[in-house]
Amino acid sequence: MMANLDGPAIAGGRGGAPCIRRRVGGMAMLALVAGVACGAWGGSRGWSAGEVAAMRSLSIAGLEPLPPDPSNRFADDTAAAALGHALFFDTRFSANGRVSCASCHDPEKQFQDGTPLGQGVGRTNRRTMPVAGTAYSPWQFWDGRKDSQWAQALGPLESPVEHGGTRALYAHVLAEHYRARYERIFGPMPELAGVPRVAGPIDDPAARAAWEALPPARRDSVSRVYANIGKAIAAYERRLRPGAGRFDRYVAGVADDGRAPDGILSADEEAGLRLFIGRASCTQCHNGPRLTDDHFHNTGIPAVPGLPDDAGRANGARQVLGDEFNCASRYSDAGPDDCAELRFLVPEGQALVRAFKTPSLRGVAGRAPYMHAGQLGTLAGVIEHYDRAPAAPAGKTEVRPLRLTPRERAQIEAYLRTLDAPADTPRWLLEPPRASN
Repeated sequence: MMANLDGPAIAGGRGGAPCIRRRVGGMAMLALVAGVACGAWGGSRGWSAGEVAAMRSLSIAGLEPLPPDPSNRFADDTAAAALGHALFFDTRFSANGRVSCASCHDPEKQFQDGTPLGQGVGRTNRRTMPVAGTAYSPWQFWDGRKDSQWAQALGPLESPVEHGGTRALYAHVLAEHYRARYERIFGPMPELAGVPRVAGPIDDPAARAAWEALPPARRDSVSRVYANIGKAIAAYERRLRPGAGRFDRYVAGVADDGRAPDGILSADEEAGLRLFIGRASCTQCHNGPRLTDDHFHNTGIPAVPGLPDDAGRANGARQVLGDEFNCASRYSDAGPDDCAELRFLVPEGQALVRAFKTPSLRGVAGRAPYMHAGQLGTLAGVIEHYDRAPAAPAGKTEVRPLRLTPRERAQIEAYLRTLDAPADTPRWLLEPPRASN
Protein backbone atom coordinates (compact mmCIF):
# COMPACT_ATOMS: atom_id res chain seq x y z
CA MET A 1 0.00 0.00 0.00
CA MET A 2 2.72 2.46 0.87
CA ALA A 3 4.11 2.09 -2.66
CA ASN A 4 0.95 3.83 -3.93
CA LEU A 5 1.52 6.94 -1.80
CA ASP A 6 0.28 9.95 -3.76
CA GLY A 7 1.76 12.61 -1.44
CA PRO A 8 0.40 14.94 1.20
CA ALA A 9 -2.42 17.44 0.81
CA ILE A 10 -3.62 19.94 3.39
CA ALA A 11 -7.29 20.17 4.35
CA GLY A 12 -9.07 21.86 7.20
CA GLY A 13 -9.90 19.71 10.18
CA ARG A 14 -12.23 20.10 13.11
CA GLY A 15 -11.67 23.30 15.00
CA GLY A 16 -9.94 24.85 12.00
CA ALA A 17 -6.68 22.93 12.56
CA PRO A 18 -5.09 21.51 9.39
CA CYS A 19 -5.23 17.78 8.74
CA ILE A 20 -2.63 15.89 6.75
CA ARG A 21 -4.29 13.71 4.15
CA ARG A 22 -2.24 11.01 2.45
CA ARG A 23 -3.61 9.00 -0.41
CA VAL A 24 -2.82 5.32 0.08
CA GLY A 25 -4.00 2.93 -2.59
CA GLY A 26 -6.80 5.31 -3.57
CA MET A 27 -8.01 5.53 0.06
CA ALA A 28 -7.70 8.58 2.31
CA MET A 29 -5.76 8.15 5.53
CA LEU A 30 -6.55 10.88 8.04
CA ALA A 31 -3.90 11.84 10.55
CA LEU A 32 -4.48 13.90 13.67
CA VAL A 33 -2.60 17.14 14.09
CA ALA A 34 -2.27 18.62 17.58
CA GLY A 35 -4.87 16.20 18.87
CA VAL A 36 -7.68 17.59 16.67
CA ALA A 37 -9.64 15.15 14.55
CA CYS A 38 -10.03 15.63 10.80
CA GLY A 39 -13.15 15.48 8.67
CA ALA A 40 -16.19 13.90 10.27
CA TRP A 41 -14.30 11.28 12.22
CA GLY A 42 -15.65 11.05 15.75
CA GLY A 43 -12.34 10.79 17.58
CA SER A 44 -10.77 13.50 19.72
CA ARG A 45 -13.42 16.14 19.13
CA GLY A 46 -13.26 17.54 22.60
CA TRP A 47 -13.45 21.09 23.82
CA SER A 48 -11.30 22.55 26.56
CA ALA A 49 -12.85 23.63 29.84
CA GLY A 50 -12.43 27.26 28.82
CA GLU A 51 -14.13 26.66 25.48
CA VAL A 52 -17.03 24.86 27.16
CA ALA A 53 -17.49 27.78 29.53
CA ALA A 54 -17.38 30.22 26.62
CA MET A 55 -19.98 28.26 24.65
CA ARG A 56 -22.30 27.96 27.60
CA SER A 57 -22.07 31.69 28.22
CA LEU A 58 -23.51 32.20 24.72
CA SER A 59 -26.34 29.67 25.01
CA ILE A 60 -29.90 30.98 25.12
CA ALA A 61 -30.38 28.67 28.12
CA GLY A 62 -28.40 31.21 30.12
CA LEU A 63 -30.74 34.09 29.31
CA GLU A 64 -31.83 35.54 32.64
CA PRO A 65 -35.40 36.60 33.47
CA LEU A 66 -36.38 39.99 32.13
CA PRO A 67 -35.00 42.81 34.25
CA PRO A 68 -37.63 45.19 35.61
CA ASP A 69 -38.08 48.56 33.95
CA PRO A 70 -38.55 51.02 36.82
CA SER A 71 -39.32 53.79 34.34
CA ASN A 72 -42.45 51.93 33.15
CA ARG A 73 -44.74 50.65 35.89
CA PHE A 74 -46.98 49.11 33.21
CA ALA A 75 -44.17 47.08 31.65
CA ASP A 76 -45.51 43.76 32.93
CA ASP A 77 -49.21 44.67 32.90
CA THR A 78 -51.12 42.16 30.76
CA ALA A 79 -53.79 44.66 29.72
CA ALA A 80 -51.15 47.21 28.76
CA ALA A 81 -49.37 44.57 26.65
CA ALA A 82 -52.64 43.71 24.89
CA LEU A 83 -53.22 47.38 24.12
CA GLY A 84 -49.63 47.74 22.93
CA HIS A 85 -50.10 44.71 20.69
CA ALA A 86 -53.00 46.49 18.98
CA LEU A 87 -51.15 49.80 18.71
CA PHE A 88 -48.08 48.09 17.23
CA PHE A 89 -50.09 46.96 14.19
CA ASP A 90 -52.40 49.98 13.84
CA THR A 91 -51.66 52.10 10.74
CA ARG A 92 -53.89 54.91 12.04
CA PHE A 93 -50.91 55.99 14.13
CA SER A 94 -49.23 57.69 11.16
CA ALA A 95 -49.66 60.83 9.09
CA ASN A 96 -50.87 58.97 6.01
CA GLY A 97 -52.77 56.14 7.73
CA ARG A 98 -50.58 53.50 6.10
CA VAL A 99 -47.61 53.05 8.47
CA SER A 100 -47.54 51.05 11.70
CA CYS A 101 -44.70 49.88 13.91
CA ALA A 102 -45.00 46.53 12.14
CA SER A 103 -44.36 48.17 8.77
CA CYS A 104 -40.65 48.32 9.55
CA HIS A 105 -40.58 45.81 12.40
CA ASP A 106 -42.18 42.99 10.44
CA PRO A 107 -42.78 39.88 12.60
CA GLU A 108 -42.27 37.68 9.52
CA LYS A 109 -38.77 39.17 9.12
CA GLN A 110 -37.57 38.99 12.74
CA PHE A 111 -39.16 42.37 13.47
CA GLN A 112 -37.07 44.23 10.88
CA ASP A 113 -37.66 44.96 7.20
CA GLY A 114 -34.73 43.57 5.20
CA THR A 115 -33.92 46.90 3.53
CA PRO A 116 -30.71 48.95 3.83
CA LEU A 117 -32.63 51.98 5.14
CA GLY A 118 -35.97 52.05 6.95
CA GLN A 119 -38.97 53.16 4.91
CA GLY A 120 -42.00 54.81 6.54
CA VAL A 121 -43.79 57.86 5.13
CA GLY A 122 -40.29 58.69 3.86
CA ARG A 123 -36.85 57.10 3.95
CA THR A 124 -34.68 57.09 7.05
CA ASN A 125 -30.88 57.30 7.17
CA ARG A 126 -30.38 54.06 9.08
CA ARG A 127 -31.15 50.36 9.03
CA THR A 128 -34.16 49.12 11.02
CA MET A 129 -33.08 47.24 14.14
CA PRO A 130 -35.04 44.16 15.31
CA VAL A 131 -36.88 44.49 18.62
CA ALA A 132 -36.94 40.94 20.02
CA GLY A 133 -34.89 40.86 23.21
CA THR A 134 -34.38 44.63 23.41
CA ALA A 135 -36.01 44.70 26.85
CA TYR A 136 -32.62 43.49 28.11
CA SER A 137 -30.76 46.46 26.68
CA PRO A 138 -30.22 49.75 28.54
CA TRP A 139 -29.94 51.68 25.26
CA GLN A 140 -32.07 51.71 22.13
CA PHE A 141 -31.35 52.59 18.48
CA TRP A 142 -27.99 52.35 16.73
CA ASP A 143 -26.76 55.42 18.65
CA GLY A 144 -28.45 54.74 22.00
CA ARG A 145 -30.41 58.00 21.97
CA LYS A 146 -33.22 56.40 23.97
CA ASP A 147 -32.85 54.56 27.27
CA SER A 148 -36.01 52.42 27.39
CA GLN A 149 -38.29 50.51 25.06
CA TRP A 150 -41.16 52.92 25.70
CA ALA A 151 -39.06 55.99 24.93
CA GLN A 152 -37.79 54.25 21.80
CA ALA A 153 -41.34 53.59 20.61
CA LEU A 154 -42.11 57.32 20.73
CA GLY A 155 -39.24 58.44 18.50
CA PRO A 156 -40.52 57.06 15.17
CA LEU A 157 -44.07 58.31 15.82
CA GLU A 158 -42.98 61.95 15.52
CA SER A 159 -40.20 61.36 12.99
CA PRO A 160 -41.07 63.12 9.71
CA VAL A 161 -39.82 60.15 7.67
CA GLU A 162 -41.18 57.28 9.81
CA HIS A 163 -44.76 57.69 11.10
CA GLY A 164 -44.75 61.41 10.36
CA GLY A 165 -47.46 62.47 12.82
CA THR A 166 -47.75 64.47 16.02
CA ARG A 167 -48.47 63.53 19.61
CA ALA A 168 -51.74 65.46 19.49
CA LEU A 169 -52.86 63.36 16.49
CA TYR A 170 -52.05 60.16 18.35
CA ALA A 171 -53.90 61.27 21.47
CA HIS A 172 -57.01 61.92 19.34
CA VAL A 173 -56.71 58.52 17.60
CA LEU A 174 -56.33 56.81 20.96
CA ALA A 175 -59.37 58.61 22.38
CA GLU A 176 -61.49 57.74 19.34
CA HIS A 177 -60.59 54.07 19.06
CA TYR A 178 -59.12 52.86 22.37
CA ARG A 179 -60.57 55.13 25.07
CA ALA A 180 -62.13 52.42 27.25
CA ARG A 181 -59.06 50.20 27.16
CA TYR A 182 -56.73 53.11 27.80
CA GLU A 183 -58.72 54.37 30.78
CA ARG A 184 -58.89 50.92 32.41
CA ILE A 185 -55.08 50.90 32.43
CA PHE A 186 -53.92 54.49 32.73
CA GLY A 187 -56.91 56.35 34.15
CA PRO A 188 -59.10 59.07 32.63
CA MET A 189 -58.26 60.39 29.20
CA PRO A 190 -57.75 64.18 29.30
CA GLU A 191 -60.15 66.49 27.52
CA LEU A 192 -58.92 67.01 23.97
CA ALA A 193 -61.49 69.54 22.75
CA GLY A 194 -59.61 72.51 21.37
CA VAL A 195 -56.40 70.51 20.87
CA PRO A 196 -55.54 70.57 17.13
CA ARG A 197 -54.82 67.17 15.61
CA VAL A 198 -51.63 68.50 14.06
CA ALA A 199 -49.75 69.86 17.06
CA GLY A 200 -46.46 68.83 18.63
CA PRO A 201 -42.89 69.95 19.38
CA ILE A 202 -41.55 68.92 15.97
CA ASP A 203 -39.71 70.73 13.18
CA ASP A 204 -42.85 71.47 11.17
CA PRO A 205 -43.53 75.20 11.84
CA ALA A 206 -47.34 74.93 11.76
CA ALA A 207 -47.45 71.94 14.10
CA ARG A 208 -44.99 73.58 16.51
CA ALA A 209 -46.91 76.88 16.52
CA ALA A 210 -50.17 75.05 17.25
CA TRP A 211 -48.44 73.19 20.07
CA GLU A 212 -46.92 76.27 21.64
CA ALA A 213 -50.30 78.02 21.53
CA LEU A 214 -51.70 75.45 23.98
CA PRO A 215 -51.45 76.17 27.72
CA PRO A 216 -48.58 74.29 29.41
CA ALA A 217 -50.98 72.08 31.40
CA ARG A 218 -52.71 70.94 28.21
CA ARG A 219 -49.40 70.23 26.52
CA ASP A 220 -48.36 68.17 29.53
CA SER A 221 -51.61 66.15 29.53
CA VAL A 222 -51.19 65.31 25.81
CA SER A 223 -47.53 64.41 26.33
CA ARG A 224 -48.51 62.10 29.18
CA VAL A 225 -50.98 60.27 26.92
CA TYR A 226 -48.20 60.08 24.34
CA ALA A 227 -45.81 58.59 26.90
CA ASN A 228 -48.43 56.02 27.85
CA ILE A 229 -48.71 54.97 24.21
CA GLY A 230 -45.02 54.17 24.35
CA LYS A 231 -45.39 52.32 27.65
CA ALA A 232 -48.14 50.11 26.23
CA ILE A 233 -46.10 49.29 23.13
CA ALA A 234 -43.12 48.48 25.34
CA ALA A 235 -45.25 46.14 27.47
CA TYR A 236 -46.01 44.24 24.25
CA GLU A 237 -42.43 44.27 22.99
CA ARG A 238 -41.13 42.88 26.31
CA ARG A 239 -42.86 39.65 25.35
CA LEU A 240 -40.81 39.27 22.15
CA ARG A 241 -37.87 37.04 22.95
CA PRO A 242 -35.24 35.22 20.87
CA GLY A 243 -35.57 31.45 20.67
CA ALA A 244 -33.19 28.47 20.69
CA GLY A 245 -31.45 27.23 17.55
CA ARG A 246 -29.11 24.43 16.54
CA PHE A 247 -26.21 26.11 18.31
CA ASP A 248 -28.10 26.04 21.60
CA ARG A 249 -29.01 22.37 21.15
CA TYR A 250 -25.36 21.65 20.45
CA VAL A 251 -24.18 23.43 23.61
CA ALA A 252 -26.79 21.57 25.65
CA GLY A 253 -25.26 18.32 24.37
CA VAL A 254 -21.63 19.16 25.15
CA ALA A 255 -20.53 17.06 28.11
CA ASP A 256 -18.74 18.52 31.12
CA ASP A 257 -15.53 16.83 29.96
CA GLY A 258 -15.78 18.58 26.58
CA ARG A 259 -17.06 15.72 24.45
CA ALA A 260 -19.19 17.04 21.60
CA PRO A 261 -22.59 15.65 20.55
CA ASP A 262 -22.97 14.07 17.14
CA GLY A 263 -25.32 15.07 14.34
CA ILE A 264 -26.05 18.69 15.34
CA LEU A 265 -23.23 20.81 13.89
CA SER A 266 -21.09 19.99 10.88
CA ALA A 267 -17.30 19.97 11.02
CA ASP A 268 -17.15 23.44 9.45
CA GLU A 269 -19.77 24.80 11.85
CA GLU A 270 -17.77 23.48 14.81
CA ALA A 271 -14.59 24.98 13.35
CA GLY A 272 -16.36 28.32 12.91
CA LEU A 273 -17.54 28.19 16.52
CA ARG A 274 -14.00 27.53 17.69
CA LEU A 275 -12.78 30.55 15.75
CA PHE A 276 -15.68 32.69 16.99
CA ILE A 277 -14.87 32.11 20.67
CA GLY A 278 -11.14 31.97 20.04
CA ARG A 279 -8.75 33.49 17.55
CA ALA A 280 -11.30 35.67 15.72
CA SER A 281 -12.17 37.40 19.04
CA CYS A 282 -15.83 37.82 18.05
CA THR A 283 -16.97 37.48 21.65
CA GLN A 284 -15.27 40.72 22.64
CA CYS A 285 -18.47 42.41 21.45
CA HIS A 286 -20.87 39.57 20.65
CA ASN A 287 -21.14 37.92 24.04
CA GLY A 288 -23.83 36.66 26.40
CA PRO A 289 -26.95 34.69 25.43
CA ARG A 290 -28.10 37.41 23.00
CA LEU A 291 -24.59 37.69 21.54
CA THR A 292 -24.30 41.42 22.13
CA ASP A 293 -22.60 43.51 24.77
CA ASP A 294 -25.18 46.30 24.26
CA HIS A 295 -22.30 48.76 23.92
CA PHE A 296 -21.13 51.02 21.10
CA HIS A 297 -18.09 50.45 18.90
CA ASN A 298 -16.37 52.08 15.95
CA THR A 299 -15.54 49.16 13.67
CA GLY A 300 -14.51 51.09 10.60
CA ILE A 301 -17.76 50.68 8.70
CA PRO A 302 -17.70 52.90 5.59
CA ALA A 303 -20.00 55.87 5.21
CA VAL A 304 -22.77 55.74 2.60
CA PRO A 305 -22.42 58.27 -0.21
CA GLY A 306 -25.33 60.70 -0.21
CA LEU A 307 -26.28 60.23 3.43
CA PRO A 308 -25.52 62.87 6.08
CA ASP A 309 -22.44 62.38 8.23
CA ASP A 310 -23.34 60.06 11.09
CA ALA A 311 -21.38 60.45 14.32
CA GLY A 312 -23.25 57.57 16.00
CA ARG A 313 -22.95 57.40 19.78
CA ALA A 314 -21.25 60.82 19.91
CA ASN A 315 -24.62 62.33 19.06
CA GLY A 316 -26.81 59.70 20.72
CA ALA A 317 -25.21 60.12 24.15
CA ARG A 318 -26.00 63.82 24.17
CA GLN A 319 -29.50 63.26 22.86
CA VAL A 320 -30.48 60.73 25.51
CA LEU A 321 -29.36 63.05 28.30
CA GLY A 322 -31.67 65.75 26.99
CA ASP A 323 -34.51 63.44 26.01
CA GLU A 324 -37.93 64.60 27.15
CA PHE A 325 -38.87 60.98 27.90
CA ASN A 326 -35.69 59.56 29.42
CA CYS A 327 -35.57 57.58 32.66
CA ALA A 328 -35.13 60.73 34.75
CA SER A 329 -37.97 62.67 33.09
CA ARG A 330 -41.29 63.60 34.66
CA TYR A 331 -42.99 61.03 32.44
CA SER A 332 -40.86 58.21 33.85
CA ASP A 333 -42.03 56.08 36.76
CA ALA A 334 -38.49 55.61 38.05
CA GLY A 335 -37.45 56.55 41.56
CA PRO A 336 -34.52 58.78 42.62
CA ASP A 337 -32.19 55.78 43.00
CA ASP A 338 -32.98 54.35 39.56
CA CYS A 339 -31.60 55.34 36.13
CA ALA A 340 -27.98 54.43 36.99
CA GLU A 341 -27.06 53.97 33.31
CA LEU A 342 -28.22 57.49 32.55
CA ARG A 343 -26.72 59.07 35.67
CA PHE A 344 -23.26 57.67 34.98
CA LEU A 345 -23.26 58.19 31.22
CA VAL A 346 -20.17 59.93 29.84
CA PRO A 347 -21.50 61.89 26.86
CA GLU A 348 -18.26 62.80 25.14
CA GLY A 349 -14.96 61.36 24.05
CA GLN A 350 -13.19 60.25 20.89
CA ALA A 351 -14.30 56.65 21.44
CA LEU A 352 -17.92 57.66 20.81
CA VAL A 353 -17.30 59.03 17.31
CA ARG A 354 -18.96 56.74 14.72
CA ALA A 355 -19.51 54.13 17.42
CA PHE A 356 -22.68 52.13 16.83
CA LYS A 357 -24.54 49.62 18.96
CA THR A 358 -23.54 45.99 18.76
CA PRO A 359 -26.53 44.14 17.27
CA SER A 360 -27.56 40.73 18.52
CA LEU A 361 -26.46 37.86 16.31
CA ARG A 362 -29.55 35.81 17.11
CA GLY A 363 -31.08 34.99 13.71
CA VAL A 364 -28.44 37.09 11.96
CA ALA A 365 -28.32 34.99 8.77
CA GLY A 366 -31.89 36.03 7.94
CA ARG A 367 -31.36 39.76 8.45
CA ALA A 368 -29.33 41.00 5.50
CA PRO A 369 -28.20 43.67 4.75
CA TYR A 370 -25.96 44.53 7.68
CA MET A 371 -24.55 47.47 9.65
CA HIS A 372 -26.21 50.74 10.64
CA ALA A 373 -27.03 51.81 7.09
CA GLY A 374 -27.08 48.45 5.33
CA GLN A 375 -23.56 48.96 3.95
CA LEU A 376 -22.72 45.25 3.76
CA GLY A 377 -25.05 42.96 1.85
CA THR A 378 -23.96 39.51 3.02
CA LEU A 379 -22.57 37.73 6.05
CA ALA A 380 -19.50 36.89 3.99
CA GLY A 381 -19.03 40.61 3.39
CA VAL A 382 -19.31 41.35 7.11
CA ILE A 383 -16.71 38.73 8.01
CA GLU A 384 -14.41 39.95 5.23
CA HIS A 385 -14.73 43.50 6.59
CA TYR A 386 -13.65 42.45 10.09
CA ASP A 387 -10.87 40.34 8.64
CA ARG A 388 -9.45 43.37 6.73
CA ALA A 389 -10.20 45.93 9.47
CA PRO A 390 -10.07 49.04 7.27
CA ALA A 391 -9.58 52.51 8.72
CA ALA A 392 -12.70 54.30 9.93
CA PRO A 393 -14.06 57.25 7.93
CA ALA A 394 -14.08 59.24 11.19
CA GLY A 395 -12.89 58.48 14.69
CA LYS A 396 -10.74 55.40 15.22
CA THR A 397 -11.67 51.81 14.53
CA GLU A 398 -11.38 49.31 17.37
CA VAL A 399 -10.76 46.28 15.17
CA ARG A 400 -7.47 44.85 13.92
CA PRO A 401 -6.83 42.56 10.94
CA LEU A 402 -7.54 38.89 11.70
CA ARG A 403 -5.67 37.36 8.74
CA LEU A 404 -8.16 34.55 8.30
CA THR A 405 -7.99 32.15 5.40
CA PRO A 406 -10.92 31.98 2.97
CA ARG A 407 -11.94 28.68 4.51
CA GLU A 408 -11.85 30.10 8.03
CA ARG A 409 -14.10 32.97 6.96
CA ALA A 410 -16.52 30.46 5.46
CA GLN A 411 -16.44 28.43 8.67
CA ILE A 412 -17.35 31.44 10.79
CA GLU A 413 -20.25 32.14 8.44
CA ALA A 414 -21.35 28.51 8.76
CA TYR A 415 -21.39 28.86 12.55
CA LEU A 416 -23.39 32.09 12.43
CA ARG A 417 -26.09 30.28 10.45
CA THR A 418 -26.57 27.89 13.38
CA LEU A 419 -28.00 30.83 15.35
CA ASP A 420 -31.19 30.87 13.27
CA ALA A 421 -34.24 30.11 15.40
CA PRO A 422 -37.92 31.00 15.64
CA ALA A 423 -38.85 33.60 18.21
CA ASP A 424 -39.70 32.33 21.68
CA THR A 425 -43.06 34.09 21.40
CA PRO A 426 -46.62 32.75 21.04
CA ARG A 427 -47.77 32.89 17.43
CA TRP A 428 -50.75 35.10 18.22
CA LEU A 429 -48.41 37.85 19.41
CA LEU A 430 -46.74 37.86 16.00
CA GLU A 431 -49.99 38.67 14.17
CA PRO A 432 -52.35 41.66 14.28
CA PRO A 433 -55.03 41.23 16.95
CA ARG A 434 -58.46 40.30 15.63
CA ALA A 435 -60.06 43.48 16.91
CA SER A 436 -58.43 46.81 17.72
CA ASN A 437 -61.19 48.28 19.87
